[in-house]
Amino acid sequence: MPENEMAVESKLIPILREGVDLVKMILFRRLRLHLANAYPEQDASYVNRMAGAVINDLFGDSPPAEPFAGFARDHAEAIDREVRRIAVSMSDMLIPLTDALRIQFLCDYQEGVDSTPVLARANELGILLSDREVPLPARFISMVRKLGSSLQLVRKT
Repeated sequence: MPENEMAVESKLIPILREGVDLVKMILFRRLRLHLANAYPEQDASYVNRMAGAVINDLFGDSPPAEPFAGFARDHAEAIDREVRRIAVSMSDMLIPLTDALRIQFLCDYQEGVDSTPVLARANELGILLSDREVPLPARFISMVRKLGSSLQLVRKT
């Protein structure tokens, strides 16, 4: 691979990962509202941790540090149940989630990480829209910026 192509790739991966993180942030906001209604007996701390744990589970991230790792272990069944509900409860998020999961997979692949099981599980749960084409990086970033600015998470450019 030519040196200038490697330089472009090394700059592109962090930008794409920021886009994936923005989709996660949007999902976090949505999940907090959903979970607050689903678990009215729980306090805001529980709802926030549950939303974070659901996103970590969906994207294949396992938090190594306490108290997050303990929360994930102690609430594994509820986390799994909520991940399984995403396809229905967050159906309007399926396009950005599909694109973010695929972009994460491509970034992971470039960095030598196999995140095929994450995609396979999302597909099995009906979260991954299999008939949707993998977005080009510019199209993904554009979609994420529009979505983020519509929710006032990023400035319009």
